Amino acid sequence: MSDPAGPPPAAPPPVPARRATPHRRSPGPVERGVTDAARWTLRLLVLGVGFSGLLWLLGQGWSLLLPLLLAVLLSAVLWPLTQVLRAVLPRSLAALVTLLLLVVAVLGVFAALVPNVAGQAQDISDSATAGLAEVQDYVTGPPLNLGETQIDVVVAQVTTELQANAQGIAGGIVSGVGSVGSGVVTALLVLVLTYFCLADGDRLLPWSRRWLDERSHRHLSELGTRTWAVLRGYILSQAAVALVDALFIGIGLRIVGVPLALPLAVVVFFAAFIPIVGAVASGALAVLVALVALGWVQALIVLGIVLLVQQLEGNVLQPLLVGRSLALHPAVVIGSVTVGGTLFGITGAFLAVPFTAIVTVVLRYVRSELVPGAAEDPPVEERPGGRRRRVPAPPTTP
Repeated sequence: MSDPAGPPPAAPPPVPARRATPHRRSPGPVERGVTDAARWTLRLLVLGVGFSGLLWLLGQGWSLLLPLLLAVLLSAVLWPLTQVLRAVLPRSLAALVTLLLLVVAVLGVFAALVPNVAGQAQDISDSATAGLAEVQDYVTGPPLNLGETQIDVVVAQVTTELQANAQGIAGGIVSGVGSVGSGVVTALLVLVLTYFCLADGDRLLPWSRRWLDERSHRHLSELGTRTWAVLRGYILSQAAVALVDALFIGIGLRIVGVPLALPLAVVVFFAAFIPIVGAVASGALAVLVALVALGWVQALIVLGIVLLVQQLEGNVLQPLLVGRSLALHPAVVIGSVTVGGTLFGITGAFLAVPFTAIVTVVLRYVRSELVPGAAEDPPVEERPGGRRRRVPAPPTTP
């Protein structure tokens, strides 16, 4: 008789024992901080090397890059006149006539300044001599009571230093003459490049379509249009601010009776193209001329006029004209002028703000492409207590 329950079930195979894996400890906050710092240090080093290489390339091609940048800025000023002349003249002839009018205007300004400077230079020299005599009388009298012998010793020391450094001074003069020659060559190259910009500048973007695909050409056209608009807005608005500064300061100098009022007004006009720094330097020069030629009272009056005009510029004209065209914070303007002046001198200080504006345009365009629908310059909402915050862009619906 068979067993109805059947054979007993087979035992399950033994389960192999799992090998204990070592527990991996998560890094602590110090370790994470050191790791992040090392990564950012490496990134900053790479960026620093790239920036240094870019500066080296700019320095190697600066002799051609500088005239090109100046030609673009000059073309932004002359472009409206060229467009008017194109209505009756061919484009090449309109560009040539525009440049001839510019040269005539510059020569006319210098022709008006030279007799003014030559006629009043002797008066300023006599005033400076009389001022030095007054200073000498002051230091020899009470309360300083410096004797003639001590003054003669100081004069002898200054004369000895000048004689000892005569070779260096002569070398500086020769270097200055060479710089003038280089400046003349640069000016001629700027005029030639300006002519080509005025004659064929508007054909550049359509011509680039032959060498780029559709997407690249679209980006290039958009960036070129925005950059040109920013440069034109900056240079024209800054020219308007400079004209107002020169006009009001020149009128004030004429009323006070400061000699060389017209040349000083011209200096104020050109110095105004270097934001903040140029206004301070030209104002200090006007005060110094008034001090040497007229005295302390007139110098203080001129200082008050300069400060009043600069307040008008900083609080009304700059925000209204330049601020709208660039939308740059004053701290960014000061920083860019400082860096540009340190790296490239007076030319770098002049080109710093337009260069910063171009970089800002590129960054805003890149952001608008990476984040579709994002506002390029979000509006500012005023909070109680004078605090402000950026208003985020509204979300876009797919």
